[in-house]
Amino acid sequence: MRSSRFHPLAFVFLGAFLSATTAAAGPKEEVAAATQKWADTLAENKPESILPLYAEDAVLWGTLASTVRTDRAGMRDYFVSAFAALPNLKVALGEQVIRVYGDAAVNTGNYTFSYVKVGEPKTLPARYSFTYVKKADGWIIVDHHSSAMPQPPK
Repeated sequence: MRSSRFHPLAFVFLGAFLSATTAAAGPKEEVAAATQKWADTLAENKPESILPLYAEDAVLWGTLASTVRTDRAGMRDYFVSAFAALPNLKVALGEQVIRVYGDAAVNTGNYTFSYVKVGEPKTLPARYSFTYVKKADGWIIVDHHSSAMPQPPK
């Protein structure tokens, strides 16, 4: 009669297989990670660091912008101005609603910018929409809209 006991190595292989399959990121997690990468890179306060996260033909309607930016030079100018206006800029992501449509995805949510102006810490709550397209090396931003959170009605 054959024993129904598993060989100890079977548990090791099964555990490794289950870890690998459950740890694999799906598209929503990949988009969330791309958004977190954007937030982490923004904190570097360097336009040349953040621009590669955007497609060459991306559109940016920034939080502080009075015009939409549709080319690389305009986007660079926006980030140069934003980093100057909001020194030591950081962002904390809040609620995110991620929808994936094949090789395109939209992440809509809110974030809070923090910065230091004349030695005083400040915050700027805002809302955003990022549209991503999946490329061979990951998700890239093709459209980004951000606006300051409106004050509640009085």
